[in-house]
Amino acid sequence: MSRSERLLDLLHALRRHRHPVSGKVLADEIGVSIRTLYRDIASLQAQGATIEGEPGVGYVLKPGFFLPPLMFSPEEIEALVLGSRWVAERADDRLRDAARSALARISAVLPPDLRDELDASSLLIAPGADIPADAIDPAILRKAIRTERKLSIAYRDGSGAPSQRVVWPFALAFFDHVRVLLGWCELRQDFRSFRTDRIALADLLGARYPERRQALLKRWRIAQKKQPPDA
Repeated sequence: MSRSERLLDLLHALRRHRHPVSGKVLADEIGVSIRTLYRDIASLQAQGATIEGEPGVGYVLKPGFFLPPLMFSPEEIEALVLGSRWVAERADDRLRDAARSALARISAVLPPDLRDELDASSLLIAPGADIPADAIDPAILRKAIRTERKLSIAYRDGSGAPSQRVVWPFALAFFDHVRVLLGWCELRQDFRSFRTDRIALADLLGARYPERRQALLKRWRIAQKKQPPDA
């Protein structure tokens, strides 16, 4: 195993553990000596990884680590390129720019041979269908989801009937022809989906909703499975 592959394995191992994990456990997971592990942790720290802890106590990787120039497999590079190109073609302007920026950042830290693989990828995304323009900035929807805060929206259904809703947003779904906000609706006391192009106004409320986003998503998935199949 090369050193770069070993560092990448260590990084993945640290990310799997949300709580401090001992050096012995990490060393056993990636198959190195404890002495090598300590050197590799120091190497990742020198490259910008915020790894807190010390020998005998345990280590934890804090979020926000900027990728070092580690190895990607050809398939991983293809997945990164394909996903970024899909987002750039199908998502809103901010996510499009973010996808292109992220790909450029990854390219900048790759070794030359892998950078060539990324630049030469021949996986293409077909142009998407015209998606109705949103009246609101989709960034507010993503912020509400990330921060688990309630959202007040003015909405029009398919027939044009208006309603005012307070929702607990937990996901955005992207389709070829439309984008959909998924949330728990306080008015209906049930899960509802809202086409983003039909949201006339959206205000981020100060109150957090009482469940975690992951718990809402799990409940929604269970509810979807219980729905009878279409006739």
